[in-house]
Amino acid sequence: MTALRRVGALVGAAVLLATLPACGSDSASDKNKEKAGEAQLEKAADRNVCAADAKPVATPYGGQFPDGWPFPQGTTVYDVEDRGDQGTIVTAISTAPFTSILHFLNHEVVAAGFEVESGETEEHDAEADWQGNGHRGRWAIRESAQCPGETVVQVLAATSAG
Repeated sequence: MTALRRVGALVGAAVLLATLPACGSDSASDKNKEKAGEAQLEKAADRNVCAADAKPVATPYGGQFPDGWPFPQGTTVYDVEDRGDQGTIVTAISTAPFTSILHFLNHEVVAAGFEVESGETEEHDAEADWQGNGHRGRWAIRESAQCPGETVVQVLAATSAG
């Protein structure tokens, strides 16, 4: 890994950590919800699609996905899965690098009303639970293993109760 990529990954981690609440919940219920969200995203669409091959799906994405969820420029949503009560999963590929997508999710998406509740950042991937605008869910991003310089973006969204 080049020094520049290491610095970028560290900056991305610092940005995510700086935006997360100082306290979190260690309850078994919260950990089970987090694992359920991770499992749903892992079982969603093929994450080996490159931007050049991605065919955009029509908007709005339907199901329980919020119409106001922003995606960064250069991102193509190519798969939408309505999982009923569990929510809707949107999978996309972006030509933007991982650190740019991480910054977008922690700033522009938050500014659009979707607040990060908890999350973690590693060298090549990050995920976070979020809530806002009558919805809740989880986003996950990872550097594409098949498409150098591209980033896979997945968002699980469900309508909030109450």
